[in-house]
Amino acid sequence: MTNLRKFQAVEGKELKEKLRAELEIRRSELVRLSLDIHDNPELGFQEVKAASWLSDYLKSNGFCVEPNIAGLSTAFRAVYGEGKPKIVVLAEYDALPGIGHGCGHNIIAASAVGAGVASKIVVDNLGGSIIVLGTPGEENFGSKIDMVKAGIFDDVDVAMMAHPSMLNMAIYRTLACLSLEVEFFGKAVHAAAQPAEGVNALEAIILAFNSINSLRQHIKEQARIHGIITDGGEAPNVVPAHSAAKFIIRAPDYAYLEELQGKVLNCFKGASLASGARLEYRWGDKVYAPIKNNVALAQLFSDNLELMGRRLDVFDLQIPFGSSDMGNVSQVVPSMHPMVAIVSPKVSLHSAEFASAAASEAGHQGLLDAAKAMAMTMVDVIGRPEVLEKIKQEFRSS
Repeated sequence: MTNLRKFQAVEGKELKEKLRAELEIRRSELVRLSLDIHDNPELGFQEVKAASWLSDYLKSNGFCVEPNIAGLSTAFRAVYGEGKPKIVVLAEYDALPGIGHGCGHNIIAASAVGAGVASKIVVDNLGGSIIVLGTPGEENFGSKIDMVKAGIFDDVDVAMMAHPSMLNMAIYRTLACLSLEVEFFGKAVHAAAQPAEGVNALEAIILAFNSINSLRQHIKEQARIHGIITDGGEAPNVVPAHSAAKFIIRAPDYAYLEELQGKVLNCFKGASLASGARLEYRWGDKVYAPIKNNVALAQLFSDNLELMGRRLDVFDLQIPFGSSDMGNVSQVVPSMHPMVAIVSPKVSLHSAEFASAAASEAGHQGLLDAAKAMAMTMVDVIGRPEVLEKIKQEFRSS
């Protein structure tokens, strides 16, 4: 009853206006934080500067910060308030090799801490607690999977984050995802003098790629298989004795991912038989889960985003949009992972153009709008117990 009574006294609309005003006051410092991370791109589990800047900002604003959570050196948990409900906002801040912040994780990080710090107003008025989680290594390393296993999300009521994108959307789909590393071992000989004595490990990789290209015609439309050659030999006049590649396999659900694993592996086994090169392979130890969207929670975010004049391009994008370890979080706690547009639909994620946009005025505005909409959603979740129960009921029933 305490939360409900205070919510009625303060009034949701007035409280949301205070949050928006607070974030406008903090605009320059949040943009600076975003740009510092953008200008100093760090790969997964190497985000020492980003984790430090974010932690320091939260500490200076009254959060109790715990570093190195779940055994991850660049992860952290920052808490303000105590008791229920517990709302988690997730920050990502790892960059992509060669592209930098082509996925806009600098914006995700700054909007998360902005929403968290602004929402102190909500906690002070309504109770509950806000937790900002620093989650490193989203690209390929899946730190949120480690956090789920470590119990970081136990007793959490709602988890949220917002991602910069090409469209404004409340819900989007992701694919289950698993990595595969392969190596072929052949026999090196002079490619001109003694080719008949050699076993070409590079040819094995090429055969496997061609087999996978043929397989693509006969897999489900939403499934994806893609990879790169990481070692293809050292000299053109030497038959390569070693080759290596990395692949990612994606599917709409766990069952088809498992089926696809067998089909992909057969492509490499067949290449080994055809070439004579010995095959070794290693599946990744983490499976990215598909996102379990919570429509009730997404609707709150959508309504709050539109209150600021940002129109949704689509509420629920049915086409899969890559993979995220946020999917694993969504399997254990009601979650949302909406998208906020900072570029036109012609620009792709994981591109140099998107990296530039992540440091542009449009990127800064996306940062502020995402932070405001998340903070305003916290007003609804914390201040209206019946809304939180609706969110939880949907999660349980789905």
